Amino acid sequence: MPLVCVCSPKGGVGKTTMAANLAWSLARAGSKVLAIDFDVQNALRLHFGVPLNDGRGFVARFEDQADWSQSILTTGGNIFVMPYGEVSEEQRERFEENLVKDPHFLKRGLDTVLNYPGLVIIADFPPGPGPALKAMQALADMHLVVMLADTASVSLLPQIENDRMIGQPLNNKRGHYFVLNQSDNRRNISREVTAFMQQRLGENLLGVVHRDESVAEANASQQSVYDFSPASAAAFDIELVAKRVANILNITVGNGEVQAPIRSHY
Repeated sequence: MPLVCVCSPKGGVGKTTMAANLAWSLARAGSKVLAIDFDVQNALRLHFGVPLNDGRGFVARFEDQADWSQSILTTGGNIFVMPYGEVSEEQRERFEENLVKDPHFLKRGLDTVLNYPGLVIIADFPPGPGPALKAMQALADMHLVVMLADTASVSLLPQIENDRMIGQPLNNKRGHYFVLNQSDNRRNISREVTAFMQQRLGENLLGVVHRDESVAEANASQQSVYDFSPASAAAFDIELVAKRVANILNITVGNGEVQAPIRSHY
């Protein structure tokens, strides 16, 4: 059960889109993938065709569902999604209070999915530090930090390198890696930042995803970039990142059969 956390020190970097397309790529390769949304914006579900007016989610039901897998929705094929859900400010605060005060809260809620054979979990987190990201540190196999090819991302790099994002290393298992998103060879600053990041991060930079309008267009149509524009540069780049993630985590693809039913309500 490999668990990958997708995070970023700031918003607007395409983190959720990256998490969704990473899930799609691993699923296309034959893995069973569960995408979990820990961001109150509840946007990850939209990448998998869940209607905008569908407010179901595990945070919305956490007080009456000890087993969060009951909030899993099926999207077809090898992908499942567990949305955050539409919540009140009071619900969000109570959920985060549990994350802070109860060190076993997260593990209990995710116990069913954490023990599902062969399942790959991609968890998307809100930008910056937060209680969910900190609580997940003990469970995650690796962290993927999404940055932009811009000067703001360069300025935030020391925050990750010096363990200031959650006050401790992001990951104590396979470590944390970076993806540089929306690199644009037509812009000088983007080219320079990309070159700097490649030199600075070395093998910890899993990939550079080129700026590609087909990504935004795929989002608007609630499709993966692979379905919308399989020959696009971004599709190729993200698939390469997914292969490197699979290699680091020793993800082996079986025959695509489900070993046991996953609860789903969609």
